[in-house]
Amino acid sequence: MTKTIHAAITGVGHYAPAKVLTNADLEKMVDTSDEWIRTRTGIRERRIAANDEMTSDMGVAAARAALAQAKLDPADVEAIYVATCTPDMIFPSTACLIQAALGAKRAYGFDISSACAGFIMALDTAAAAVESGRVRNALVIGAEKLSVVTDWTSRDTCVLFGDGAGAVVLQPSPRPGLRSSLLGVDGNQAEILYIPAGGCKQPSSEETVRAHRHAIHMSGRETFKIAVNTMQEAAQEAIARAGLTADQIDCMIPHQANYRIVDAVAKRLGPNVMDKVFLNLDRYGNTSAASIPIALSEAVAAGKVKSGDKILMVAFGGGLSWGGAVVEWL
Repeated sequence: MTKTIHAAITGVGHYAPAKVLTNADLEKMVDTSDEWIRTRTGIRERRIAANDEMTSDMGVAAARAALAQAKLDPADVEAIYVATCTPDMIFPSTACLIQAALGAKRAYGFDISSACAGFIMALDTAAAAVESGRVRNALVIGAEKLSVVTDWTSRDTCVLFGDGAGAVVLQPSPRPGLRSSLLGVDGNQAEILYIPAGGCKQPSSEETVRAHRHAIHMSGRETFKIAVNTMQEAAQEAIARAGLTADQIDCMIPHQANYRIVDAVAKRLGPNVMDKVFLNLDRYGNTSAASIPIALSEAVAAGKVKSGDKILMVAFGGGLSWGGAVVEWL
């Protein structure tokens, strides 16, 4: 059935904390080197939020920038979907805190916890609400303070992560916006990438804190292999569902986790796809659910996206979870 209402992105924005943590800084903290980090990940530096700077604070800043670009008053926002795995607290949701800070009195909201795939999950959820006619003005935010769940004594993981937030405004349009999406999870492989403690399975205790079980644990080799295969398949399916071929994609914005993963996925999609990839992971590292909206916001600001362009977004993260989407820019 042909859609009569499409969900289109009308505003983007992002926020990055002021503090920059470089690879040279990390050399003083753990047994690593700038060369080792760059050759294996492509990351040169990342942003670290201040102690009193919460996930909700970063989300609010990104949301305000997106609302300004869309020329939309917070009072007219009807729904707020926040993708995060580092909420300010277990409850209330970060979406509630952002709603209050923005003064979006008409909006409902909730958090979506799908790690690095969270933004695409939230985008799909918001688009369904807009396309159904139930919501006219929706905010989709990816915000993370991963520095608080990073084991700064582990050289395998502490070099990877950073903090930040990105946001988009979704509104109805007669023209195609979100042309396709694909979502997936596989809980059978949850322990490849996870935070063991802090939930009801391993409640917080002196022992769990001492053992760094409130930090990100990752099986690097397994994650790399599965990420490449899964992101490739998700990207191909999202492109096919949009009625397009890979050579018709104008810009690819992948989850910014590792240059080698992105390069491998792009090469599998086509010989010239890597030339269309927008990357900023060298400056931000892996910001989980925030990485795609931050990159999208920077791509738009840099003039890398123009009206009519078909943008491919694809992500993979803990869960295991993944998502792909194709957006046509207004």
